[in-house]
Amino acid sequence: MTDQAVDTSGPAKAAGTEEPSGAVPPQFFGRDRELKALRADIERAGLDTLAGRKAARARVLLIAGRPGSGRTALAGELTRLLLSTGNHPDGLLRARLTDPGGEPVPTERTARRLLDQLGVTGPPGADGDELSEMVREALAGRRVLLLLDDAVDAEQVDPLLPDDPDCLVVATSEGPLTGIPGVRPCTIGGLDPGSAVRLLARIIGQVRITVDPRTAETLTEECAGLPAALVMVGGWLAAHPMASVADVTKQLRELPEDTEQSTGARPLARAFRLVHDSLPPTAARILRLLALAPAGLADAHTASALAGCSVSAAQTTLDDFVALGLLRTNGADQPQYEVPGCLAPLLRALLEDRDRPTEIQLARARMLERTVRLLQSCRAVTDPEGSPPRRKLAGLPRSLRFPTPDAAAEWLRIRRPALLASARLAVEDGELDTLARRLVAALVRALAVHQGTEAAAPELYGLHGLVLAVAERRELPRERAAALLNLADLDAKTGRTQEALTRYRAALDAGRAAKDPYATGRAMESVGGAYAELGDFQRASDWYGRALAQRLTQGERADEARLYGRLGTVHTYAGRYGEALRNWRAAAAGYRRLGDVPAQARALSEAARVQEYAGRPQESLHTCQEAVEWARRAGDVRLQAALELRLADTLDRLGDPAAARLHRGLADRLLGEESAAYEIRSAVSES
Repeated sequence: MTDQAVDTSGPAKAAGTEEPSGAVPPQFFGRDRELKALRADIERAGLDTLAGRKAARARVLLIAGRPGSGRTALAGELTRLLLSTGNHPDGLLRARLTDPGGEPVPTERTARRLLDQLGVTGPPGADGDELSEMVREALAGRRVLLLLDDAVDAEQVDPLLPDDPDCLVVATSEGPLTGIPGVRPCTIGGLDPGSAVRLLARIIGQVRITVDPRTAETLTEECAGLPAALVMVGGWLAAHPMASVADVTKQLRELPEDTEQSTGARPLARAFRLVHDSLPPTAARILRLLALAPAGLADAHTASALAGCSVSAAQTTLDDFVALGLLRTNGADQPQYEVPGCLAPLLRALLEDRDRPTEIQLARARMLERTVRLLQSCRAVTDPEGSPPRRKLAGLPRSLRFPTPDAAAEWLRIRRPALLASARLAVEDGELDTLARRLVAALVRALAVHQGTEAAAPELYGLHGLVLAVAERRELPRERAAALLNLADLDAKTGRTQEALTRYRAALDAGRAAKDPYATGRAMESVGGAYAELGDFQRASDWYGRALAQRLTQGERADEARLYGRLGTVHTYAGRYGEALRNWRAAAAGYRRLGDVPAQARALSEAARVQEYAGRPQESLHTCQEAVEWARRAGDVRLQAALELRLADTLDRLGDPAAARLHRGLADRLLGEESAAYEIRSAVSES
């Protein structure tokens, strides 16, 4: 036992969890001995120092304790005190390393979270090794504190350790992290009776303690001094003002021992059962169903959908749970609630024991359906007034509508971790694949419209991977082709061209199996693009030719013109200027038939470039003049100016410097007029 206490101005901060986004940190007191030992450990000479070497990596401080012991609260207080010294001016990064379900968080997800806090975007599709290296590079030269909460083993922590000894890592775990040198765990247990009684008094008031101090000490012993258990018991007493400390002590003692729990875990389990069993049946059921909340995060809509009750009733119940120490909240305008990590396994066990599997699956389906509708609303609110999505949005219940696009974007930002976890869990479940596919599709659209496809690319990569998993499990070739194409596009954008090529070819096979002409044509064109990026212009032209042949049979004129242009490009790179010129001419003709004048002008300008490369300056001059005229008709001032400059270069090579100067002057005037027009438009928009 220790002689220190953890106290809060509200429900105590339970072990193994981190603050919800935007949460106000709880008030902390006690644990002075542990804090002193941890701070002394920072100054302790490590093995490198004793050997006369500079430390190669950041020091790791480990706080070890069982769930409910307050290890996360202690880590949070330690980092707060260390930040106040000014020795770590670059701030605090934190990440939780265990999911509420008890599974270790993959290094890839943890590294992405840390990179987000550093303002660095990890490339979509990057693995854990690449991303953890990016974390170390981003931390080089910085003096930060890194809090890694609820680590399962050293393999989770080691890849994330900064290489800079000026950084400091504070980790929490249930046991030692064997494998990381120089780590001496600060092991904490329950509070001593005096400190535990102070914690109770903080929650229920001093009077009820004063009238029976010995029983209060006995109650803390029944809770083994675990802060999480004491907070729940204190919350129960606060909700039952007529009950005495002796009453709750007697009820705790009468609860049967849960022999499936370890001896040290039983006091927390008994306190949880006391509070749960005292709840009204409806509230108790809502509490159990929160075990299904993705990432342990819920809001009023989550609870409402799970329980099948109104949003307002769910909101009230969640606030009651906070008062009982069963949940924590961020206290924001759009409050989000978090199930403490130490209670998550107890909730799951109770749910499986008390509720039928069919009811659990129905609750999960209701939650996913509600999430889909909220995401659709989040997307639709960005459309113009009077548009079909906005008209459809007006028919939804008020509770499912967002007042403004900004409110929708803020909801998406707050709920993003839970939404991504919901998509992962829905796909892993395997029983609700239709809902899972709808959820992923709605989430992709919402992220793209509110964040932009570039900013949301890492999340979109993971979501397309989930679609692929469902498509392969359900043998849906059309969906498989679409997912592979989306993943390959993101691979290509991040420079993983070989991986993209492999996926494009797999998408082609899936498109053929689905007899989907769009997917097969798109895949063939993309295979050609990948080969072009790899510098294999022969294969690139072959695949572009296959894609063009398909488009020609289907009469898709816009695609035909584009593919003629792509063929012209790869033939140019390969030095086959005759083929290149024929294809650019065909592209220009195609755009002319479509009435796309700017594209026609650009295609002619590329044809002029090819003629110049081929050593035919007179023909290039004529084609370039034709392109200038079409650019003028299209009103594309920048293209017209660029073509005027090309004309000037060609005239120089033909020995006509006077004409070249005239065209350069015209290009300068065009660009000047364009710049002035832009400034006027900007001034008008600002006014």
